[in-house]
Amino acid sequence: MTTTFPENTKKESLFKLTWPIFVELFLQMLVGNTDQMMVGQVSQTGVGAIGNANQIINVLLISFSIISLATTILVSQNMGAKNYKNVSTIYTLALIVNLVFSVIISAILLFFTESIYHMLQVPDAIMPETVAYTRIIGAGLFLQAVFLTFSAIFRSNRLMKETMFVSIIMNVLNIGGNYILINGIGLPAPLGVTGAAISSNIAKLVGVVIVVCLFVKKIKPGMSLKTLRPFPSAMLKRLLFIGIPSGGETLSWTLSQTVTMGFVNLCGAVVITTRVYAVMFAMITYLYSNAISQSSQVLVGYMIGAREYDNADRRVKATLRSSVLVSFCVALLLFVFSDQIFGFFTSDPEVIALGKQVMFIDIFLELGRAVNMVMVRSLQAANDILFPIALGIGSQWFVSVVLCYVLGIILGWGLIGIWIAMACDEILRAAMFLVRWKRRKWMDLSIKNAVKA
Repeated sequence: MTTTFPENTKKESLFKLTWPIFVELFLQMLVGNTDQMMVGQVSQTGVGAIGNANQIINVLLISFSIISLATTILVSQNMGAKNYKNVSTIYTLALIVNLVFSVIISAILLFFTESIYHMLQVPDAIMPETVAYTRIIGAGLFLQAVFLTFSAIFRSNRLMKETMFVSIIMNVLNIGGNYILINGIGLPAPLGVTGAAISSNIAKLVGVVIVVCLFVKKIKPGMSLKTLRPFPSAMLKRLLFIGIPSGGETLSWTLSQTVTMGFVNLCGAVVITTRVYAVMFAMITYLYSNAISQSSQVLVGYMIGAREYDNADRRVKATLRSSVLVSFCVALLLFVFSDQIFGFFTSDPEVIALGKQVMFIDIFLELGRAVNMVMVRSLQAANDILFPIALGIGSQWFVSVVLCYVLGIILGWGLIGIWIAMACDEILRAAMFLVRWKRRKWMDLSIKNAVKA
């Protein structure tokens, strides 16, 4: 192998792993949200269309993360145990399975898009743009599948900078393409939402070409169909055993957000637009937590594979402190300057006023989310696979969705009630995750499922 974990992979490595992931996640967020920002300059209905489309697309993208998450965990654990012979098999399986998933998902988006959006109560005014955007993005989902697979492989090999640079290139291409296609520069007419979707696919295509070339150059051994003969059914079962529950927790959250979006759509155009911007700004708050939880997951996976359980415990606790502190500070700043931030994207006083109230509640929501992001990934890396999805399904649906309906619709609190409900869900799960980790059930499961050297 040309890329393996060194023996001194300890605390000092966390920042080196985190900052490239942070930059990459920030740029990936821009690739999606740049569409909304730039379309919003010419059409407010376009903002709502892309917001609804991304909600559905993100649900279906969870199928790719099922294998990608499992790839990161299994490769890290095998490297920690110094068992390098399995990694080529994991790489090859991950790519093939994700490509199969992408074909199925693309078919769903091409043939059932309108039916899905009718169920979500998408307003007729934005339905044509929503459908057009979804179908174009859906046609290029295989690119997303390939990119996510290689991104997981690079991260588990500690090659975070490589995918970061690819994301920079993709973001620049997407912004340039948006400017040309959305506004119709050099074209017979502006393409609007359709242009944004085409630009995103072009950027992803270029990104995939680059990341494949980097994989061939940087990682040995690479992928080989020979590793599938005889077919490694045991490895596939292990990937799915880790990946399905791990992806299931994310899927449950995303589906609950989709139902919540249906509630939002009942509240009118102002609430829909405010929600789109508020979600976009909230993503900035938890970017750091997302990045540090992913880098910590790699290290925890390595330590679990090496059976360094006390080191893993210390790593998780240190990550939690950092995640919560940064999320609180960023959420507070977004609230203080919310008028200016919302005002940059819209001049509607109702959106700006409602946005400020939402961002205040979001401070408390983000404290819980910062804990949850770290704990879910840490428990997954430590082989405690089933608890996060069980807790996620219970709380996200019976706390978040139920309270969203009660507070937002029945009591008429609208977006304020919906945000309070989501905050209750995040805080409750955070408390239960902390108790679970303290009881060290994860250590018993790690000993039981230890990777042999």
